[in-house]
Amino acid sequence: MAKIIVQGGVPLRGTLRVQGSKNAALPILAACVLVSGVCELENCPDLSDVCAAVRILRHLGCVVTRAGDRLTVDARAVIRAAIPDDLMREMRSSIVFLGSVLARTGRASLCTPGGCDIGMRPIDLHLSSLYALGARIHTENGALRCFAPGGLCGTELCLPFPSVGATENILLASATAKGTTLLRGAAREPEIDDLICFLNACGARIRTTGAGTILITGVPALHGCRHRVIPDRIAAVTYMTAVGTAGGDVTLTDTAPAHYLSVIRVLERAGCRIAFENDRLRIQSEGRLCAVPRIRTLPYPGFPTDAQAAVMALLATAKGVSVIEETIFENRFHHVRALRRMGADIAVNGRTARVKGVRRLRGAAVAAGDLRAGAALIVAGLGADGETVIDDVHHIDRGYEKIEACLQTLGARIERSADSGSTEPEQQYPLRLVPLQRG
Repeated sequence: MAKIIVQGGVPLRGTLRVQGSKNAALPILAACVLVSGVCELENCPDLSDVCAAVRILRHLGCVVTRAGDRLTVDARAVIRAAIPDDLMREMRSSIVFLGSVLARTGRASLCTPGGCDIGMRPIDLHLSSLYALGARIHTENGALRCFAPGGLCGTELCLPFPSVGATENILLASATAKGTTLLRGAAREPEIDDLICFLNACGARIRTTGAGTILITGVPALHGCRHRVIPDRIAAVTYMTAVGTAGGDVTLTDTAPAHYLSVIRVLERAGCRIAFENDRLRIQSEGRLCAVPRIRTLPYPGFPTDAQAAVMALLATAKGVSVIEETIFENRFHHVRALRRMGADIAVNGRTARVKGVRRLRGAAVAAGDLRAGAALIVAGLGADGETVIDDVHHIDRGYEKIEACLQTLGARIERSADSGSTEPEQQYPLRLVPLQRG
């Protein structure tokens, strides 16, 4: 099994281009199923999650090719509506294929998704929204069967929580539905805007009319287009925390600082010096940082849950006490035990972590419990004394494109050991269907 080995104590310096966004690329790849034509996606990251999405597309009948950071998807010959369990369980966001397959073929058959075990991701909002659009849904033992024999029809929907996945599935199902769909309470993440931009480039008629409100006027069909995926804001944040922890002076290019202002403010409060303009950001860090009294993860534009682990790794050596409250997922402190093994002083009570900064962490043998936890351990290792060996790095590969090579360009002493080719079964998540207007 591959491992990542980090020798800490080396400041990071140089310039690094930020990869394309994983969380934008995956729903856009699912959206390609709707298109009776060819789509070219530029800046599409080469990640294991993207590869899993490509395998689903090919199973459905699409022809997919990659040249550098460009993926070409020809979906003119979509012939299947069923996605096998093994493909669905490779990633948590695979449920986003439900809306596009149902809209394209009038039916969809799949199981609940797999991926990182960071807590429940119920799909009740997805299913109740599709039901309101005219789908008929049957569930049994984790299997999901959806039918829309008369086609999907627009309606008014209101999400009680700004679910990113449910918003994506509603957009995909409504883009070619009959009539108009008015969605209130939609997620507002930049990745949602990128999906809308892609769909509109394909001929959809979608516009945002206010905070969390989206109007979708269904069109008969979508055509191919060329689209550039937005930069990955969480990858950018991860590299920023790496500089904050290890020290140094790094410029990020091809990034979108406006997408992660909430994290920039936190890192500035901790003592990092940050300047940005257009698609470039410079971060400088010197000496020991300061604690940030309270951080609370929230839906966009609040502090992102995906940044919580890396920022906690940074604050583990900051002067003073920081408090981090996780409000999105109930099981997103996988990294705490590993950070404690490295000498961190962290106490967890429910969804709140109290981080009392120590002067230095020490290298240790640790394991990546999930995607963002694994990245956080790399961040911690870069600022620790000695050697940190990180196992289960397949989680990290889900969201970071050659992370060790990127850090090497900045002077980090980091390498990947040989992979013996072992694989780990993914966890299946239970299916729950409750009314859309839940509290």
